[in-house]
Amino acid sequence: MIKKNDFILIGIILAIVLLIWSLSFFKLNWPMKFFMKTEGSKVRITVDGQEYKILDLDKDTTFSIEQENGKFNTFEIQDGYVDMIDASCPDKICVHQKEIHYDHETIVCLPNKVVLEIIDGQVNEVDSVAN
Repeated sequence: MIKKNDFILIGIILAIVLLIWSLSFFKLNWPMKFFMKTEGSKVRITVDGQEYKILDLDKDTTFSIEQENGKFNTFEIQDGYVDMIDASCPDKICVHQKEIHYDHETIVCLPNKVVLEIIDGQVNEVDSVAN
């Protein structure tokens, strides 16, 4: 026979499973960032095809790349994610890209020839997304 406490335990387990499923189904990954961060993840900064610097994703910071010709890019590392927050390029496509944290994800600013690439990071289990 199933007792009252068994129903309570089953209900709690189902609620936890439903919560985890709904977070992944609706792509609400902001509460999961803490768990998804991989120690050792880094961002490689390349300017005009040359490696400029490598930064750890476990240290929150804001970093600016200022070139001799007056061009600049500013990005932020926060909670293991990299996000371009400002750039001197005219179209600002790089600023509108989503934040990155998976291995080999990139943010590219073509006019300024700046590339941010995640290295030694968590591998994304999804190869492609179709709408």
